[in-house]
Amino acid sequence: MGFFHRKNQSSGGGKRRVRSLGLNLILWLSFLLFAIILIVIFTIINSYEINSHFRRREEDNLSAAGTVLKSMLNLEYPDELSATMLKIANEYSVSAYLFATDGSFVFPFDSSSEGNDFKDTYQYIKAKFDELDPETAQRAQLMFSTDDSASCAAMITWEEQEYYLYLVTSFEHVNSMTEDALWLTLIIALFAVALSLIVSGFISMVVSRPVTDLTARAEELAKGNYEVRFNKGYFLSELNRLSNVLDYASAEISKADKMQKELIANVSHDFKTPLTMIKAYALMINEISGNDPVKREKHTQVIIDEADRLTALVGDLLDLSKLQAGIDPLEKTVFNLSEDLYGVAGRFEDFATQRGYEIVTDIDDDLYTFADKRRAEQVLYNLIGNAINYTGDDKKVLIRLKKTETAARFEVIDSGAGIPPDQIDTIWERYYRSEQTHKRAAGGTGLGLAIVKSALKRQDIPFGVTSKVGEGSCFWVEFPPPPDHQDA
Repeated sequence: MGFFHRKNQSSGGGKRRVRSLGLNLILWLSFLLFAIILIVIFTIINSYEINSHFRRREEDNLSAAGTVLKSMLNLEYPDELSATMLKIANEYSVSAYLFATDGSFVFPFDSSSEGNDFKDTYQYIKAKFDELDPETAQRAQLMFSTDDSASCAAMITWEEQEYYLYLVTSFEHVNSMTEDALWLTLIIALFAVALSLIVSGFISMVVSRPVTDLTARAEELAKGNYEVRFNKGYFLSELNRLSNVLDYASAEISKADKMQKELIANVSHDFKTPLTMIKAYALMINEISGNDPVKREKHTQVIIDEADRLTALVGDLLDLSKLQAGIDPLEKTVFNLSEDLYGVAGRFEDFATQRGYEIVTDIDDDLYTFADKRRAEQVLYNLIGNAINYTGDDKKVLIRLKKTETAARFEVIDSGAGIPPDQIDTIWERYYRSEQTHKRAAGGTGLGLAIVKSALKRQDIPFGVTSKVGEGSCFWVEFPPPPDHQDA
């Protein structure tokens, strides 16, 4: 899958090309940006924390040195004082000074010149302690800090004489250590960025590869290759569900395409046959039977019958289109379903007598329903015609209408070959035709079941079929009772 794809978008009357990013690149950049942000944040926090940590440690060390020195100093023995201060200063890595109240050095002893350099420091320390009351000043240990150093001051009183202890430590080594740590962190960060480039590229490739595969297969499906199948072994459950949906869509589109082609072939056959006969008999009238009233009447009747068949076929096609498009208005009324069923069954009486069919009726009287009467009669007619068309050699069809607890149940039963189990769910499908040889239904067009399904679904009326191969089929519909009989 490429990083970039071109996509056409219309704007007003024209089209402009918009360059869109591929999923692979988007994921790769997202992972990389996330890694860089984390690394930058870590570097900043790490550098700050290192500097702060070592500064705090130096300040704590300085405070501890001051506390120890203050407790150990003994001004009666200057040599011992000097040794003690040197020992503590070396142990804690600090510089130690002791001022007298006049600003002169007590330690180190030979630092008179340095004392001039510390004049401002002494004045500052003295001013700070002067701000405190005597008792607090004796206990206080003042801390001072700058970017380059930290210092600690304490007051010592011996034989009613005041002295100032001053300790200082430099942050130079801390700053140097922080700078070294920063460079080390930057090197690690660069390495981490390089590693994140590789890892994010690998992850984005792994994540986008299934999508790329699905896209390629979907493109094959869009080109009309209905044999394409979608993988089910992706590590993302969403992609597996999408694969299932696409497989189902592929199967449904393939089936619809096949049924549509079969419908076109069957409808073409239904159109071609009567048209051929109309033309043939018109030529016969013109050339042969024009002056023979008996033959002319017979030939013209054939033309009329075939024209009626064409009219019925066109009408059924229009009915099916309107029902499936939902543009056919429903006119629900309460009517006597029993009487309507007697009337519909009676329309097949002449056909049954001429062809030797036996139509048996078992109909309860005065069963009413609330439905579209015109569509209900069409449903009854189509189902009875379908049963007559596919009944067995005994040419027997049973029509039954019985009252149940919740509905008036209509059944039409034939003794035909039955419907295979794998076709039970598809006989109602749009454009479905049985794999049996195409055969025009008695008095119908071959579109009866599709119209039945659409008409009943529009009214939310339950329907179905039970069948067993070799024993025939039973098509049923449960017509709802009128509103004032719902609880009857």
